[in-house]
Amino acid sequence: MARPGFGKRSAPGQAPRRADDFAHLPAREASVAGYLDRLPEGAAMDVKTLAKELAAYGQQAIRTALQYLVQAGHLLRRREPVGEGRTQWVFRTYFSRTPRNDAWWKRFLKGDAPPEQVDATPGPEPVPALEAEPVRAQPPAARSRAYKALAMLGRTGDRRLTLSASECAQLEPLVTEWFARGAVEADVVRAVSSGLPLEVHCAGAFARRRLIDKIPPEPFHEPADPPGPVPAEKVECRTCRVPGPPEAFTEGLCRACLPPSPYEGDGGATADADADAERDEDVRRRVAGLRASLVRRRPGDALSRKATRKWGVTPARPAQRDRGLQGPAL
Repeated sequence: MARPGFGKRSAPGQAPRRADDFAHLPAREASVAGYLDRLPEGAAMDVKTLAKELAAYGQQAIRTALQYLVQAGHLLRRREPVGEGRTQWVFRTYFSRTPRNDAWWKRFLKGDAPPEQVDATPGPEPVPALEAEPVRAQPPAARSRAYKALAMLGRTGDRRLTLSASECAQLEPLVTEWFARGAVEADVVRAVSSGLPLEVHCAGAFARRRLIDKIPPEPFHEPADPPGPVPAEKVECRTCRVPGPPEAFTEGLCRACLPPSPYEGDGGATADADADAERDEDVRRRVAGLRASLVRRRPGDALSRKATRKWGVTPARPAQRDRGLQGPAL
């Protein structure tokens, strides 16, 4: 308890206590306001005392919550001197279960607010309730394939991965993307439940991280190979089965298997042999002429003698000059 005159002071004209008095406040501020409402008159309301009593919040959190309650109209903190002619100051704290506006608090400090007033502004007139029609039970909405896979994750995989309804709804788009990339329910269960740590503190966050990190790649289609060159048409010989181009065959036979023509006889073979003999003789004559041109030197040369022995060619001798017509030897 605080010293007399320095603790909690309740504002007059408050509404009766109800369960939803602070439902419009955030969770932390509603918790602090509910605790202040249950404090007796004159109880200490400073930050250190409240932080010691409310172990869930520290001093900074309590200070922020009190400032929020001041703005919401549930709390009024006023700095006043301890007495006339004294230099000591003190904060006087007023609490109201019913939220008040600034005009009401100013009238209250001046002593104008009537103690029996319940609220500064009159509330709306009650509207007579209409007879509600009986509501027919709606059939449960059809769940998607992805939602069902997430709901069965704690049963088919590991019980530590049991997800709530809201977590299944939040993770449903991720599993839908898995199915769009060709995965099935077994792939989802294996990716999320394999290699679990010893403790899973939050199944929803853990499943979300696994679904994002292990999502399969997008499907892709390999380009078709360009058409190659058209292979050349080939046929086979009816007799020896040797392949070849169509123009190399006559009536389905290659040249080796083709029978001789009945119009070709011995005369044709003899004519070919005579032509070959004439060709060989012409070649020999030309070669002999070339050899003779190479050995046309002086009779005494070594090359001339060698050519005579090897090839049997007599080199041409130079014409004898008439010695009578020759001059004296020099």
